[in-house]
Amino acid sequence: MRAITSLLPLAIAIAAVAGVTWFLLTRGWGLGPWLLALLLLAHGFVHLVFLFPQPEPATVTAGALAYPFDMDRSWLIGGAGLEAGLVRTIGTVLMVVVFVLTALAALATVSLLVPVGWWAPLVVASALSSALLLTLFFSPLLMLGYAIDLALLWLVVGSVWSPGGA
Repeated sequence: MRAITSLLPLAIAIAAVAGVTWFLLTRGWGLGPWLLALLLLAHGFVHLVFLFPQPEPATVTAGALAYPFDMDRSWLIGGAGLEAGLVRTIGTVLMVVVFVLTALAALATVSLLVPVGWWAPLVVASALSSALLLTLFFSPLLMLGYAIDLALLWLVVGSVWSPGGA
């Protein structure tokens, strides 16, 4: 529980940035879409952490939960009996898909190189693929990712905002 509560400062910071972004978007201020694009990019980049090896045990504090970005820890390996190499391959492909989709969604958010009309499908696809990746390699420490995915889905499905007011 202590490891999860250690995420509270990060969750508060993300909520604050999301609140500022929401304020700017709903007021139609030009900085809002750029901030949302940065949030989308950051969310995509975090998924790339699955590429990095687990930190040395000496840097892990006692009582901490297991490193959440470990593809060898998937419930598919033990529960479904799949080979670790196959699960890592699935995870790597899904991670790249999430990153590419969030990058394209970020570009569509600010109408750069990607048509604004693609924004909603890209955001939905990136959020769903992110949630799938987080589920395949579930850790309680990845709950913030689910919250971000839900917020992105709400932004699109709730028709709360879209680029260009479309």
